[in-house]
Amino acid sequence: MPEPPVNRILPPPGEPVIPLVNWGGWLTLYVKEVRRFFKVQLQTVWAPAVTTLLFLVIFTVALGRGGQTVLGVPFADFVAPGLIVMGMIQNAFANSSFALLVGKIQGTIVDYLMPPLSSLELLAALVLASVTRALLVGIAVWIAMLFWPGVDVMPAPGHGWAIAYFGIMGSAMLAFLGVLTSMWAEKFDHAAAVTNFVVAPLALLSGTFYSIDRLDPLFRTISEFNPVFYVISGFRYGFLAASDSHVPTGVIALLLINVALGVLCYALLARGWRIKS
Repeated sequence: MPEPPVNRILPPPGEPVIPLVNWGGWLTLYVKEVRRFFKVQLQTVWAPAVTTLLFLVIFTVALGRGGQTVLGVPFADFVAPGLIVMGMIQNAFANSSFALLVGKIQGTIVDYLMPPLSSLELLAALVLASVTRALLVGIAVWIAMLFWPGVDVMPAPGHGWAIAYFGIMGSAMLAFLGVLTSMWAEKFDHAAAVTNFVVAPLALLSGTFYSIDRLDPLFRTISEFNPVFYVISGFRYGFLAASDSHVPTGVIALLLINVALGVLCYALLARGWRIKS
């Protein structure tokens, strides 16, 4: 009897269909996360941009008059870059801290767990979507500030790398923290508590509105242990070519922190910590 025809479409039994990376599934989840926040872009992109601009108006009117300078530049030019990246990192955290949490509350967490995605692919999609939202907010605020009278937010020649590196790495750091919060929290109050008692203090006490050179030595030392300080200062360095921190230290510190947070998030996702029980 002749042998039955071999099905060349399906792989042989035991051979994985997705041998390395499920690019299709990963991209689908990333697009889904981007579309989720983009459907309410008025709230997730434009509202944070308007809030950041209000900070600029208030602080420049209250503190920027009288020719006050910080790091050798007008106060408005000093505070503007910090406001941009502060809005970016806060929205990166808001996006990633919402993803898994809303799935647990609404009972749709299975939509994240059932698809053939590894823990690394799931984590990468969540973090990259959060960084995408952060970049959109940052670009929206930057464009608005370009037309704001009395503020110069043009990058310093040859320092664009600092804007890209500290903007992306800072957003990724808060995105990883948001993923951890999303796994740990059981209700929106828990996520709001992390926002109010961890993220907001780290952002507001990071030198966004002042230079730490003017602080008491004790508080200056405390500020140097705040990772968000290096994000703010390094991002500002890309615009002013001046910084109140040691930029190489910030580069290395953010890299190490992101690696550590990434490994921790991956390990907890692989275990299904607080999302599979």
